[in-house]
Amino acid sequence: MNIFDFVVTDSHNAAHPLAQYQGKVLLVVNVASQCGFTPQYAELESLYQQYANQGLVVIAFPCNQFGHQEPGSNAEIIKFCQANYGVSFPVMAKLAVNGPEAAPVYQFLKSNAPGFLGLAAIKWNFTKFLLGRDGQVIKRYAPMTTPKLMVKDIEGTLG
Repeated sequence: MNIFDFVVTDSHNAAHPLAQYQGKVLLVVNVASQCGFTPQYAELESLYQQYANQGLVVIAFPCNQFGHQEPGSNAEIIKFCQANYGVSFPVMAKLAVNGPEAAPVYQFLKSNAPGFLGLAAIKWNFTKFLLGRDGQVIKRYAPMTTPKLMVKDIEGTLG
């Protein structure tokens, strides 16, 4: 199993097969509009612009499980991302990353890259997962790890 086996829901509530990204390097991030880490959107967009032609795709998954920092609708989230950070990478529908309602794609990510002390749970918004062209998780990054600190790993994964 790899990430390309999953179909998620996009911000327009349409099916979004991740198989369309086969052969790409993915950076998957759970995001929130009212979080202290929200300015990372700018660096995520910068990475996407810089490396998209080499095969990088950033995919954002809004989540309201941490301090209710993503209360808006999918349409409001997209509007916020575009107006404030010029986001052009895919932003999916809001989902759960932890607990019994956790989306299957996040169950996969967490089981393949546990966090600190081997705990699977996502601790906060802007936890990031880098996946190789084969759809397998390479590395998990803590929320405070800014996207620019991931450049070396991304470049290495892109080849």
